[in-house]
Amino acid sequence: MELSSKYNPQTIEDKWYENWLKNNYFHATPDNRPAYSIVIPPPNVTGVLHMGHMLNNTIQDILARYNRMLGKNVCWVPGTDHASIATEAKVVNHLKEQGIDKNTLSRDEFLEHAWQWKEKHGGIILEQLKKLGASCDWERTRFTMDEDLSKSVLKVFIDLYNKGLIYRGTRMINWDCKAKTALSDEEVIHKDVKGKLYFVNYQIAGSDEFLTIATTRPETILGDSAICVNPNDTRYQHLKNKKAIVPLVNREVPIIFDDYVDMEFGTGALKITPAHDVNDYNLYEKYKADYPEFEFINIFNDDGTLNEQAGDEFKDIDRFEAQKLIAQKLDALGILVKVEDYTHSVGFSERTDVVVEPRFSQQWFLKVDKLAKPALDNVMNDTIHFYPEKFKNTYRHWMETIHDWCISRQLWWGHRIPAYYIDNNPSLGIFVASSKDEALAQAKEKYPDLTPDRLQQDEDVLDTWFSSWLWPMSVFNGILEPENPDFKYFYPTNDLVTAPEILFFWVARMIMAGYEFTGKKPFENVYLTGIVRDKKRRKMSKSLGNSPDPIELMQQYGADGVRIGMLLTSPAGNDLLFDESLVEQGRNFSNKIWNAFRLLKSWETDASKPQPAYASQAVRWFENRIVEVTKEIRHNLGKYRISDALMSNYTLFWDDFASWYLEIVKPPYGESIDEKTYNETVSIFNKLLKLLHPFMPFITEELWHDLNEKPENDTIMFEAYPESDEIDQTISDTFIHAKDLINKLRNIRQQHQISPKEPLLLYAESASFLDNYRQLILKLGNISAIKPVAEKSENTVSFLVSTTECFVEINKTIDRDKEIKALEEELKYQEGFLKSVSKKLSNDRFVANAPKNVVEKEQQKQADAKSKIATLKEQLTTLKKEV
Repeated sequence: MELSSKYNPQTIEDKWYENWLKNNYFHATPDNRPAYSIVIPPPNVTGVLHMGHMLNNTIQDILARYNRMLGKNVCWVPGTDHASIATEAKVVNHLKEQGIDKNTLSRDEFLEHAWQWKEKHGGIILEQLKKLGASCDWERTRFTMDEDLSKSVLKVFIDLYNKGLIYRGTRMINWDCKAKTALSDEEVIHKDVKGKLYFVNYQIAGSDEFLTIATTRPETILGDSAICVNPNDTRYQHLKNKKAIVPLVNREVPIIFDDYVDMEFGTGALKITPAHDVNDYNLYEKYKADYPEFEFINIFNDDGTLNEQAGDEFKDIDRFEAQKLIAQKLDALGILVKVEDYTHSVGFSERTDVVVEPRFSQQWFLKVDKLAKPALDNVMNDTIHFYPEKFKNTYRHWMETIHDWCISRQLWWGHRIPAYYIDNNPSLGIFVASSKDEALAQAKEKYPDLTPDRLQQDEDVLDTWFSSWLWPMSVFNGILEPENPDFKYFYPTNDLVTAPEILFFWVARMIMAGYEFTGKKPFENVYLTGIVRDKKRRKMSKSLGNSPDPIELMQQYGADGVRIGMLLTSPAGNDLLFDESLVEQGRNFSNKIWNAFRLLKSWETDASKPQPAYASQAVRWFENRIVEVTKEIRHNLGKYRISDALMSNYTLFWDDFASWYLEIVKPPYGESIDEKTYNETVSIFNKLLKLLHPFMPFITEELWHDLNEKPENDTIMFEAYPESDEIDQTISDTFIHAKDLINKLRNIRQQHQISPKEPLLLYAESASFLDNYRQLILKLGNISAIKPVAEKSENTVSFLVSTTECFVEINKTIDRDKEIKALEEELKYQEGFLKSVSKKLSNDRFVANAPKNVVEKEQQKQADAKSKIATLKEQLTTLKKEV
């Protein structure tokens, strides 16, 4: 088939993806091959593809395709998450646009709208992933609210409740005023915010004295019920048994003494608002029995507006507007002493990005101390491996300081908590069951005459992560049917690729769930990607407008080009500074492969021609080079150094194959190539395509078919990945020197303006690289002959290759001063190089910990550098005598 002159990725990508789906290549069922399974971090069901998804799923696809080529039975499970908070917010906004207020709907009516929204918008992101080339087993696509997965969630809740690990309690929690729901600690993102520190005078009751208190939140003054100072603070000893008057509300509150107060912060006196700060609440619990006037006063509604407890003047005003108004009122009363700029850490909702409000609330909690121990131990002892390993310390710190997990959410979209109450009164009993009938049966054991209409289910739903923490098990139905063939074969999964920011939300919880419900780890390895950032190091986001549309990028540069561009600078755990020039580089690499293939296919073959010596030398070198690089690639993929593995592929094809090998073996213009060299080059190209396939699935599939004339129902993805056999180090080393010689000959031509077509005479002492690659050097260097140094004429330019002194005879006067300067520059470089290598070898830790072959290579570099320096000094001495 005649190839077009230009690579057209869109046509080829669409063609092959449809072919892969038609032939069901991605589907996996248990058989006698080793299993390789990986589950997709389920994106929000209503989400769309962004650059973070692109990076994450490209890495997953590389791992999946690589393991297929290793002969494993690969199952990559796709799916989406119902994302309670985010999806409910979208549905509420959608209804608002239609003039419908959620509060006017029943729960069932709202859920009907939500499911319609999900069916219309859900799964768009999975279709977008197909454009990327994601080789997921689409027949296994799961949704966290699928029937089996929902039943799994309820079963787990009931099991944990019966074990006494889930309980209902009233505690200080994080409240999202926009979504009007509780959040877990992990859903609160702390940011440094530039705010104000307000210094306010509180009058001491029965006197003209004032106590100045610093606060960042003057609006909460309306809920103050005590003042606290440190018992060791000499400034306030006289205030024992005294009371202060809260400004604006004129409430008398006790002054209590506790060493919790930092004497250095502000004025050393704190206002205490127990309903709106967890530390204040702890003080309230500690002292409320001693001070009857120490009250618990909640001044906020669930949407962040002030309630009637704040007084009629501020009722129904938003908390941030109230902050401004109260500051103005305090100033007008003359009791606002001063205001200072102040930067402090503020909690924001991970989902809605609004400031989180501490709130005392009745919620459902999961005790995690028992679950955390095996999850911590098995990461620290490397039963589960983290890549990069640095995240183990972060993980350990979090697991050792973990708090009970608030698992209830005040939403309608999600898994409804399977708890039932009589007349909505939990004090009459809590009945946890998978259905109302089962709950009724439980309740009737205590209340035999109970009728079904008196039993109501809890209104709350479970935290979204309470379903996704079961994901590696529930996608294979391992919770409901732990003996089913899929679960027994594919679980535990092999790899998890995810972002560090959900290490605690998701990864830690999956590990806890895995050990709790199966006694096994959920996965072998966790690869933590970096965050995709722009050139200013800002995280890419729609709100900043700094994120390109991934679909548009793929349309412009091709999926393979985008994959390559993103991965070239994306080592595990380190952020990717995205620049569109990266994907342009990826597209250029696709074009390089395409053009190299076109060149190969353009050659006419001649079966009668013998193979030239230079061609056989090139084949021998490049086949050895493939083995060498394959070893690097396999090692790096095994260590999850995806970027390094890609770079090895990139340089092998671009630098070694396209720039050197093809240049060596290509026939003279207008002539045919011998059949042996052509066939060996085809074999080499096939190996290159196989090495590249996990990274660039589309172009490699296209060219593999064209090169081998394969039928459409065949595919490169099941070809065996090249083996990493033994390397002939002599071939590698001597070719490096041959390349160095040719490059230096080209530099001499350029410096002395000698045409590439003009043959040169080369003088050199015998050396292995000359013996092994003589014909190749003669061809690429356009050398008429290689003669011993003893026969050289006076009109020569000298240079060094490894430790071999070489001279080229040219037909013009030589500028000896220029030659001396060039040798002096080379000497300076070699002396600097020797210094850096010697420094590395003088490092005892490096010598003790580096692999033996790495240390030996460094020692060889040191010896070579010393030898080169000696030769250069000798050359300089000779040249300076001639001058």
